[in-house]
Amino acid sequence: MTIVGRYYDGQSATVHTVALHYLAEYDSGTLLIGDAADGSEIARWAASDLYLVPGRRDEMRLAASGQPAGARVVVRGADTIARIRATLPVLGTKQRRETTRQRRLAVTATLALVAVIATYLYGVPLLASRIVGLVPPAWELRLGATVASQLQSSLGGLQICDPEPGSLANRALTRFGQAAMAESGSPFALDINIVRSDIPNAFALPGGQVFFLSALLDQAQSPDEFAGVLAHEIGHVAHRHGMEQLISSAGTGALIGFILGDMTGISVAAGLGSTIIDARFSRDAERQADAFAAQVAHRLEFDASGLVDLLNRVGEDDDFARALALLSTHPLTDDRKAALDRLGQDRPSGLEPPFTPAEWQAIKAMCGGALDQRGTPINVGATKTK
Repeated sequence: MTIVGRYYDGQSATVHTVALHYLAEYDSGTLLIGDAADGSEIARWAASDLYLVPGRRDEMRLAASGQPAGARVVVRGADTIARIRATLPVLGTKQRRETTRQRRLAVTATLALVAVIATYLYGVPLLASRIVGLVPPAWELRLGATVASQLQSSLGGLQICDPEPGSLANRALTRFGQAAMAESGSPFALDINIVRSDIPNAFALPGGQVFFLSALLDQAQSPDEFAGVLAHEIGHVAHRHGMEQLISSAGTGALIGFILGDMTGISVAAGLGSTIIDARFSRDAERQADAFAAQVAHRLEFDASGLVDLLNRVGEDDDFARALALLSTHPLTDDRKAALDRLGQDRPSGLEPPFTPAEWQAIKAMCGGALDQRGTPINVGATKTK
């Protein structure tokens, strides 16, 4: 019995009603496609070239290798489909092979996705410190500028309290920063800015930019406290923790960006500017920054334990302010507090302050901090004491 179907040649929109015949010749046979009206031959497809194409439930769609991409033979009816499958068992074999191949692809894709997720969550953060060493300093400088620009946009602008580089306060900050970095071997020149903000915090960006927020400056009661926190942030710059944090946060995008030579584009920096203030460094990074601050304090002969005093004072604030403050991004864990307390031990008394009285007054007044009648800064941001 002749099987009737529809034939599409893949080159035109014409639909041919055809009669299908199977010729058992050679090794695998041939599907003869003839015109249903006059019996003239339209095409011959080798049975070994045939394969199934997905279609409707009650249809069978056949295609053949070496034919135009849209060439199809379509038949309908369960009995007709069963006859063709019985006549051409090669179709079932190929279908099973294709199903197996698709399953393998699905498993491979799933494993690849799991690997990417695992790399994002665990692999990249563990490798971030090593990857940082491969990032050229020039790239980190550009990335830092990109993040700073995003911070400007996301925070509605970073208002620098004293933009005049030649002011007494800025000259003192520059001198301190240069002295702190003198033995670090860092390729970056510091850019220290006191920024007006109601949030008591301080943070360092990749490439050497350090921001000390005015609310934290208000709470600093001595040059040692201010210098301790500032030296800690400079330690993050010296150890390139900001770059490490961005690589860790950006995950596989950072790796792709590094491979493509785009460490300032969307793959790494996009969206990170608004979150870097809230990003926590690892415990190892905090310990490294603390140790750096201690080394600076020894070299410059000031009391590094002032860092603990300021952190403790910020911790006495209300819950909302504390959540947004220095302790949120630089948590004062028990082991870290113990290590910081040790910084002040065995230190001789009568140490020279890191800033002269005139410099300290100028720094405290940078953002309009109040001074008493003798010109001594008033700690307007201090909270209640226990």
